Amino acid sequence: MKKIIVFMILALFMAISIGTTGALAARDYISIVGSSTVYPFATVVAETFGKTTSYKTPKIESTGSGGGFKLFCAGVGVQHPDITNASRRMKSSEFNTCQQNGVKDVIEVKIGYDGIVMANSKKAPALKLTRKEIFLALAKEVPDPKGSGKIVPNPYKTWKDINPALPNKKIEVLGPPPTSGTRDAFVELAMVEGAEGFAMIKSLGKSDKKRFKAVTETVREDGAYIEAGENDNLIVQKLEANPDALGIFGFSFLDQNMDKVQGAYVESVQPTFENIAGGKYLLSRPLFFYVKKAHVDVIPGIKEYMNEFASEKAWGKEGYLSEKGLIPMPDAERKQFHNAVKNLERLDAIK
Repeated sequence: MKKIIVFMILALFMAISIGTTGALAARDYISIVGSSTVYPFATVVAETFGKTTSYKTPKIESTGSGGGFKLFCAGVGVQHPDITNASRRMKSSEFNTCQQNGVKDVIEVKIGYDGIVMANSKKAPALKLTRKEIFLALAKEVPDPKGSGKIVPNPYKTWKDINPALPNKKIEVLGPPPTSGTRDAFVELAMVEGAEGFAMIKSLGKSDKKRFKAVTETVREDGAYIEAGENDNLIVQKLEANPDALGIFGFSFLDQNMDKVQGAYVESVQPTFENIAGGKYLLSRPLFFYVKKAHVDVIPGIKEYMNEFASEKAWGKEGYLSEKGLIPMPDAERKQFHNAVKNLERLDAIK
């Protein structure tokens, strides 16, 4: 009887194993999710890959960085994506979720840099903003303009309320939701940095870190900031329809829509390819994609897709991605991540 039970258990495990492997092998295309900012770059690579190889063109879904990590880290198998794009680095909590769900071996590939822009229609003048002014426009709480020394709910209604030199127009900014890496990076690079320009807020960073985080990172919810989803093209369309509004998105979308919109100056610097590449434009961040190593030898074409993305003809200084607005990495970084792709280097941890 014991032998029969043991045999049945072994047979069950074999069936599950064969079924899982068979299901994974059944998918003959690469499944990619993640960042709306990386989406246009990944799409160009995918189309080139599909045209120049015998593999099918990968299917890419724009879910936002946070949404992409959630799908990517949910598990291994055909029902889960192979790659996720990200406009920020994977968080340690997301890495741990991957590990807990059996996604043990993750390959991290930095692809280049991007700027975050605040843009408006060319039907209106371009704004010239400081990070302090951006914080005052969009934070839920700000230092009391009456000088009480307290932090109060944001009272600013127009740009002119913040600075008399700015337009007497209602503050109306269309931007990404909390699941977006662009939102995360914008908060860190614009709002937090702007908030630290106020001594009373900067001191909170030492005395009350929880309160400091709440003040510097919480976006107002009274209609001045409007969550416009993960579709950056939709934001561009809305800016055309409303010249008084501003939108937040990656530089690549500005670059592709220069005939319709213009980027605001931040600390007197325009968001241009040259200014971002030269480190002059302060609202810039790295872009990534992450690969599930367990899928590499099972789903056809993953290695080849990675090699196409990491080729000089794609992400190099004269590569076709730079024509789409991607800011190339310095030579040493490109070599580093090219080797990571070539050797399928596993990400050990994220601190």
